[in-house]
Amino acid sequence: MAAARKRRGWTLTKLAGETGLSRVSLSAYENQHQDPTPQTLATLAEALGVEEAFLTADDLDEIPVESVSFRALSKMTARTRDRGLSSGRIAILINEWIEQRFALPEPDVPTLTGRDPELAAQEVRARWGLGEQPIGNMVHLLEAHGIRVFSLTNDTNDLDAYCVNWHGQPFILLSREKSGERRRFNAAHELGHLVLHGEDKIPNGPDAEAEANRFAAAFLMPRAGVLAQGLTNATAPQVLEAKKRWRVAAMAMAHRANELGLMTEWAYRSLCIDLSRLGYRRGEPHGIAHESSMLLTKVMQQLRASQSGLGTIAADLGLHPAEVQAYMMGLTPLAVDGRLGGRTTGRQGHLRVVENG
Repeated sequence: MAAARKRRGWTLTKLAGETGLSRVSLSAYENQHQDPTPQTLATLAEALGVEEAFLTADDLDEIPVESVSFRALSKMTARTRDRGLSSGRIAILINEWIEQRFALPEPDVPTLTGRDPELAAQEVRARWGLGEQPIGNMVHLLEAHGIRVFSLTNDTNDLDAYCVNWHGQPFILLSREKSGERRRFNAAHELGHLVLHGEDKIPNGPDAEAEANRFAAAFLMPRAGVLAQGLTNATAPQVLEAKKRWRVAAMAMAHRANELGLMTEWAYRSLCIDLSRLGYRRGEPHGIAHESSMLLTKVMQQLRASQSGLGTIAADLGLHPAEVQAYMMGLTPLAVDGRLGGRTTGRQGHLRVVENG
């Protein structure tokens, strides 16, 4: 029950107010010191937006907050933190359901703890055979190397993204509200945490954030590739052309050119002013589309072929279909009604995710 409550960002006091139940009773239910009556269970399920089966299933182990790459953790409210962690735990639960039925790519993420972020990004690019070329689809690339990518739900919009390594399986969760370019950078940023802050290094704090940002810039805009574009003291039109090639935000492209020593401080300041006037500080006019999940697309295609779908996942996990849909990287279900609510058993097949570079 705690996972469902925290998923909504509610305290026990808030849940008591929503249900008319006492805080003492709710605490007893959560700590398994007392079982709710059938009527109470139905009341709790309705209030929390889950099926009764979710509340009676085995307790979910919580994600330790220190293992998550939350940004500005010290300034984060408990409600935001709990919602983010509980959403991630449900994404993990959905992934476990999928892994029981499909053979997914194994993790292939090098641990380069303590490495300079620029050099680490170059090494990951080399290991993954990317050369100096732009990355066509960041989500597909991550999935091809065994990282599970899910959406953060709409009620966690105050989080950009985060990653967690759950029992050896890396996950990245991305906000659906950011621009396509921002989501790509966030995905590369979280990859930086997974690569640089493995083992015993805490993946949050100002130093870790700065390292992940440097990794993301170098990974998406490799030094040799950017230097070859002739961006010395680049103008706004030149940066806007370059950003299309690398599929990044205009300000990120400008910052990378400056970071690589291609611009004087005066030229960089002037460029940022010009880009801001064009609307690129607050957003990404005429930006790229959001990247979707190839892995989840293939899962849904195979489920539909066997007359199954989101409703099946939801029924098996005790969730509402809309809740499952919220994690699916913007995929649109063909059907989520009760006709797809049958349970499935056994593996459905092997999924091979091909990199889209």
